[in-house]
Amino acid sequence: MLKKVCGALLCIQIVLTAVMPAVLAKEEKAQPVDLTPSALSAVLMDADSGTIISNKNMDTKLPPASITKVMTMLLIVEAVDAGKIKMTDKVSTSEYAASMGGSQIFLEPGEEMSVEEMLKGIAMASGNDASVAMAEKIAGSEENFVAMMNERAKELGMNNTHFVNCNGLPAENHYSTAHDIAIMSRELLKHSEITKFTGSYQDYLRKDSAKPFWLVNTNKLVRFYTGADGLKTGYTGEAKFCLSATAARDGFRVIAVVMGEPNTKTRNAEVAKLFDYAFAQYTNFPIFKAGDALGELKVSKGSLSTVPLTASRSYSILLKKGETKEGIRHELQLQQDLMPPIARGQSIGKVVVYKNDAVLTEYPVESPVDVAKAGWWTLFKRTARSMFGNE
Repeated sequence: MLKKVCGALLCIQIVLTAVMPAVLAKEEKAQPVDLTPSALSAVLMDADSGTIISNKNMDTKLPPASITKVMTMLLIVEAVDAGKIKMTDKVSTSEYAASMGGSQIFLEPGEEMSVEEMLKGIAMASGNDASVAMAEKIAGSEENFVAMMNERAKELGMNNTHFVNCNGLPAENHYSTAHDIAIMSRELLKHSEITKFTGSYQDYLRKDSAKPFWLVNTNKLVRFYTGADGLKTGYTGEAKFCLSATAARDGFRVIAVVMGEPNTKTRNAEVAKLFDYAFAQYTNFPIFKAGDALGELKVSKGSLSTVPLTASRSYSILLKKGETKEGIRHELQLQQDLMPPIARGQSIGKVVVYKNDAVLTEYPVESPVDVAKAGWWTLFKRTARSMFGNE
């Protein structure tokens, strides 16, 4: 009997010896590879849909250093789009703005540059002085501008971010997360013209003056990684080396954020690994291209009875390479019975993308124009035309 038991145990041991390596190997294979082992926090995001591809401690609050300037640049381009300022407007440098240390374009008190030149100095050279000068131009003071930054962060759902200044210089209670930085980077990239600044490797300021200033982009990936065209670097002794980067290939754009890297070489290498992974494993399925017709909005009693709607940017969904596209469909869902006045940029509905009956993602749709209330004479003529079949 004892011999039979021992024999059975021996068989079990032999089976386990044969099977366990395969089981362990399978478990090891299932573990995700950390592409950013040196980063304190990281995230990889599809820029079109906002889908998170991979992350590491993405909601950990950390000092963002000069990646703060992504929000500064966002408020600048939004002010331009809203007509509050023009790229050609002159911006005067205050004593306070000129006193900023760290990365700068060495503005002199009273020196004037255009909004476009200031934006170039922020995007490429990470100018702390240019950031403050633009903050004062838009909001009257840096303090007022920072309040705008925090308000915009709330609107974007950046729930783990708080700004104290507009340039990212070390300050108590100034923090963000990799996820929040990706969110504001995605919003900035909706303004496609920004990559004209963030994607340039070198340029000049004061080119025709006695003191031309050579700009070299602090983000070396825009020169050495195919498809990279932004977005913003950051470094302080507290934050270490940070980067919010973006790259696009074949219409597929991704955002990679790393925080707390030990040096620039490691930072760039780990972001490149994130990019390589995204482009090797994923693709996007286009729903609309920028400028494509979405449909039209009917406005009862509006100065415009119908508003044509077009895609302001590309809408797509993230797919794993080889994944079937069958069953993917979309619907334009507009708010019913919208009454004027309707403001330009006001939310009026959404594009919902489905795979069969499951919602994959949603894209907000905003009014492209202001629609005022129609006067009585306009309504009378519209009713008359309708009665006679000429509407």
